[in-house]
Amino acid sequence: MIKRRPAVVVLAAGRGTRFHGPGHKLEQKLDGTNGADTLLARTLRHAIATQLPVVVVTTSALAPSVHRFIAARDVVTLSDHDFEGRPHPIGMGHSIVAGVSAAGDADGWLILPADMPLVQPATILAVAAGLERYPVCYAQYRGIQGHPVGFGMELYTELMSLQGDEGARRIVARYAAQPITVDDPGVHIDVDTAEDLARLLS
Repeated sequence: MIKRRPAVVVLAAGRGTRFHGPGHKLEQKLDGTNGADTLLARTLRHAIATQLPVVVVTTSALAPSVHRFIAARDVVTLSDHDFEGRPHPIGMGHSIVAGVSAAGDADGWLILPADMPLVQPATILAVAAGLERYPVCYAQYRGIQGHPVGFGMELYTELMSLQGDEGARRIVARYAAQPITVDDPGVHIDVDTAEDLARLLS
């Protein structure tokens, strides 16, 4: 039983520029039919199934899709443009800061990219349990690091200092992050390109 209740921070604010198919990659259907889940919907369903708090960082374009699953108070919509009307850079570091800040009272944070729809609820819970023992831990399948990555609440200040596209690799390295072995190949499967999606659907 998990004593702590870390929040799952789902990162859904990337522009998906490497995906050259029709529409945003997170809105792609998982089996091509009208009733099918999108990548985003499946990731959110798995996060919600853990019964942990869930916060989603997203864009104004994707926010309506997120609101179908997540209460408005738990959705952080990043601005598309700065105060001078220029496109706002949306890096992973910026997204993590926004999500952690919105769930600042949580017992830690599990960072989960929204383009990883095969990560199972049991895997998310296993990493959450790992935060009982380690300040930083991550899901590992067959000896290879994957997602989500968990951070204990003592790392709040360091997470809030992230910038741009740096993500949290620096923190993971500094604290000798511990692997949590799971039987879930989905921890390695993300969708960046149309080819990635085709492989997923096959």
